[in-house]
Amino acid sequence: MWPWGHLAVGYLLYSLFYRAKGTDIPSAGVFLVALGTQFPDLIDKPLGWTFGLLPSGRSLAHSLFTTLVVIAIAVAIGKRLSRVRLGWAFALGYLSHLVADALYPVLDGEFIFLSYLGWPLLPVAPYEHEPASILAHFLSMQWSAYFALELVLTALALVVWVTDGRPGLNVLRQQVSGRRQASDE
Repeated sequence: MWPWGHLAVGYLLYSLFYRAKGTDIPSAGVFLVALGTQFPDLIDKPLGWTFGLLPSGRSLAHSLFTTLVVIAIAVAIGKRLSRVRLGWAFALGYLSHLVADALYPVLDGEFIFLSYLGWPLLPVAPYEHEPASILAHFLSMQWSAYFALELVLTALALVVWVTDGRPGLNVLRQQVSGRRQASDE
């Protein structure tokens, strides 16, 4: 799944969770959900594709073993800072990434391509065309039904985000205006 697809899935799940609770979406949590949705690829893609330190662009940070450790650390940091909801926001984003990456192999019935979830106990399945770098991956982008699905999910997430009152935007505006004021002084 492409980065915007991961972001869309993560935000939609986050919004659904808070809608079910009947409460407003915490703005700071939106940023941690976003980071969580990208985290596995920010680790595995450079280490696997660019530097060749991992067997695949889906291995270390896509493994359930690593996921559990990272989530435990995020929640512990959240508790330590008395902001446990933020730790869980990151966890939701991270887990949504793994679920979204599993979607296409499940739909295609190619369950061997889920072996990254058990790495290093299971070998990662060989991909036909593992890119040499992140840039090569983006340059290989092609139109497909899955690509269209991700664009639809992204558009839906944007509509839901606006409907939710654009959570996170106020925090971003405050940061930008605060930096502007500091540089003007």
